[in-house]
Amino acid sequence: MAPEVLPKPQMRGLLARRLRFHMATAFVLSLGVAALYKVGVADKRKKAYADFYRNYDAMKDFEEMRKAGIFQSVK
Repeated sequence: MAPEVLPKPQMRGLLARRLRFHMATAFVLSLGVAALYKVGVADKRKKAYADFYRNYDAMKDFEEMRKAGIFQSVK
């Protein structure tokens, strides 16, 4: 029985090949996370602000704060 010869490991260009793979993977994952953040957080936040300011009356809020005595210069 002849001993099996192990293939030589590839050493030349190993870092470049692995780096190319990991950079592509990181790019795809970062795009995915950015898209999930936009859909999950930014769009909901934008809708919440739009809903709040749709019916917001600044003068009514000011009068309530004035009556509560928050402002010192306005009586």
